[in-house]
Amino acid sequence: MKIRRILATAVAAAVTTPALLLSVTPAFADEKPAAQTQEKPSIAELELAAAAAQEAYDDAVAAESAALAALEALGSDTAPLAVAVRTAEAAAAVAATAKADADQAVIDAQAAVDALTEASTAEERTAAETTLATAEAAATTAGEARAAADAAVVEALDARDDERLVAARKVSQAKTATKTALADKTAADEALAKAKEEAAEEGEGDEDCVPEPKLTTVVTGLPSTVVAGTKVTFNLRVTNGTDKTMDEVLPFAYVHATDESGLKDLDDLVHLQWSSDSSSTWKTIDNKNYMDAISPLKAGARADVKMRLTIDASAPAGNGVTFVAGDYFNDNGTCGGNPDLEGYEFMIAAAGSKPGKVDDATPSTTEPTTSDLKPQSGASASPVSGTLAATGSSDATSQLALASGAAVAIGAGAVFVVRRRKAGSHA
Repeated sequence: MKIRRILATAVAAAVTTPALLLSVTPAFADEKPAAQTQEKPSIAELELAAAAAQEAYDDAVAAESAALAALEALGSDTAPLAVAVRTAEAAAAVAATAKADADQAVIDAQAAVDALTEASTAEERTAAETTLATAEAAATTAGEARAAADAAVVEALDARDDERLVAARKVSQAKTATKTALADKTAADEALAKAKEEAAEEGEGDEDCVPEPKLTTVVTGLPSTVVAGTKVTFNLRVTNGTDKTMDEVLPFAYVHATDESGLKDLDDLVHLQWSSDSSSTWKTIDNKNYMDAISPLKAGARADVKMRLTIDASAPAGNGVTFVAGDYFNDNGTCGGNPDLEGYEFMIAAAGSKPGKVDDATPSTTEPTTSDLKPQSGASASPVSGTLAATGSSDATSQLALASGAAVAIGAGAVFVVRRRKAGSHA
């Protein structure tokens, strides 16, 4: 039951921060606080958003796939710039061969010139020198052609690499876009799922849950002063004062304590336990769970729960209060609970104190619609009916449980601390 976790958190926050009382909403008020009136997206709107996010994600995946395909295609031998590189490299190879041939021709012509002697005729000398000059001119031209061919290769390689770099960047951008789209899709899906879950929970909570003041919880035998380092036992009586059987009744109890100033929380030093008439085992109430269900509690009947309060010896003098309440759940889906939270205040005396005979703690009721404290009527004298079920408490969740549990406990805890501070009481 989610109310158990909500209740524990809400009470802990309220009793340690009494100012929170100012923001407590009456449990059955017709209006919500301004902070709760902010409109939430409807399920239909969230469905549209989820669909749009899915479409954007699908588009991103397709774009990433296309970018990867484009990058892979550029690595193919048939890619235009790859073909251009091979063509330029082939031309550069031809130019290199031509340059080498021209250089060899210069060497051969120079050798011919060097071979001339004094006996060589003027015509032979002129012919050899002309051949050398022609070869040198051809070598120069071949060198320029080779340089141009080599430059063309570099240009083709740069163009190819630049194209591949651009394509790789597009792949990286596409991957980032896909990751972002996936995150948006996940967030949209989660928001939709959460909204549907909340709608389902609200639907469960709206099932005929009503306040039932005739379901009462009364504590007897709890001393008004408890000495630190001791244990006291008392009784919690749950009474069905209606004319209808309640299929399952969940008693609730919570203990809170502070030092004399009301500023220091002593909850870790106070422990509340319970047991049924049919069992001698004490079970600790950990401020997160109701006690096991009374199943059933007939009309006009009552059931008693044995309670035990233990205060650690290290606890300083201070003030405490034990809150009790009850909720019911029927097999037909109806549910409800007492709208008032009974608070039984007690004083904590330092370990070793001798308070003597003390009266029992008396109840003061905290209602969800007011911070006034009023006495709660006692249980009826009907015979005991109903036993604590061994199967544990119900998993049902009701708006009433939230009202008579968390919201009221916040107000009760805060009022208790504030009133104790004003009274300046000491143990």
